[in-house]
Formats: sequence, structure tokens, C-alpha cells
Amino acid sequence: MNREAALAIVHQYIKNPNLVKHMLAVEAAMRFYARKFSEDEEKWAVTALLHDFDWEIHPTMEEHPLAGEPILRSYGVPEEIIRAVLSHASHTGIPRETLMEKALFACDEVTGLITAVALVRPSRALYDLKPKSVKNKWKDRSFAAGANREEIEQGAAELGIPLWDHVANVIEAMNGIAEVLDLAGTPQENG
Repeated sequence: MNREAALAIVHQYIKNPNLVKHMLAVEAAMRFYARKFSEDEEKWAVTALLHDFDWEIHPTMEEHPLAGEPILRSYGVPEEIIRAVLSHASHTGIPRETLMEKALFACDEVTGLITAVALVRPSRALYDLKPKSVKNKWKDRSFAAGANREEIEQGAAELGIPLWDHVANVIEAMNGIAEVLDLAGTPQENG
């Protein structure tokens, strides 16, 4: 399974552009960690792209991502990737055992929080976003309330990276695709 095939699956099942951006943000973070840990970057990227492919057709905890499993299998997605997709949701009961599974869980929620913080900044961008800004918003539980802070902490711990180092890593990774994420700011802000 390559990136092109994974994106075809994503675009078949996902119509919400913000959900696609979320999956691209997680992909960028997973690529960062694959390089950091000398792992298979393409496999980690494909896993990230597919992790929420079924959210629009299975938008409940009871269904997502378990109901997507047979769909992934029908496309010939490797079992290792399917297992990682299933383990990224704690409610499935599938334990995260591999480094790739732990990285996917660690990168999923934090990308949403980082995006939310970037969007409320005057620049509406990642280029000037620092972990300190995320930390300041972290304390306000009503801000980006959907970003599960306990899961973000747990993900960093499972990955073995201190939380704010992890946040810095993911900001750096997302910054690499800021234009695709619509988080690059405007030219006059960058100048």
C-alpha cells in the first residue's frame, strides 16, 4: 500500500476538508517520527492517512474504527497497518504494542490541539507557534474541548517523549505542510 492508494481511499470516504487536513497533519507528524526512529516512513504515513478514513460513515465510538476494518481489508491494506488503525482508539481494547502504533496514538489528538491554537493566533499560522502557546491554552479546558488532554499526555508517555518536546516535534512536522493545512499565514505576515 502506498500513499497514492491510501489517499484514494481517504477521498472515497471523506468529504470534509478539515478531516482530510487532520489526516494530513497526522501523516506529517508520523513521517517526522518515522525518520526520528529510523522506521519505514511510507508505511507510517499510510497508517496516518488511513487512521480516520471511516469517521464520516462510522461517526460513533461503537463503530469507529472497528467497522472500517473489513473495508481496509477489502483494499488489501496490510494487517500491520489495520492493527495500528484499530489500536489508535483506546475503546477498541486493542493494545498498542509497536512503535508505529504508539506514534499514531501520540500524534492523533495533539494535531487537533495544535491546529486550534494556531487558528486563534493573530497570524493564524504555524510558523510562529511555540510550544509555550499550546501550553498556555492547555490549561483552559474549555478551549479545544474536543482535544483529549489525557490522551495527549498518555500518547507522549507511551512514545517515550516528554510532552512539550512532543508538542514541539509535531509543530515542526506540521509546519512542513503548513500551506496544505491552511496554516501558513499570509505573505505579509511571513515577511
